[in-house]
Amino acid sequence: MAGHSIPHFQNDGGYKTINIGVKEFMCTGASAPYDHPHIFIDMGDENEKICSYCSTLYRYDPSLKANQSNPAGCVYIERAA
Repeated sequence: MAGHSIPHFQNDGGYKTINIGVKEFMCTGASAPYDHPHIFIDMGDENEKICSYCSTLYRYDPSLKANQSNPAGCVYIERAA
């Protein structure tokens, strides 16, 4: 699989806030089997948005790239079966 065109983020660490370098993304909750439906989130003109499933606050940080997060390790990577 070639990967995702829209960045996906997960919150295995149970962080209240995750800084990301994009304003359009997917939240997966945590890693399977503890994930929730993978939902599209668009911050629009805002700089932060809360996931309606897991209540993670995502905050836009323009110093980060699309494949980075702070804290590190929150970028979702699909594992081969």
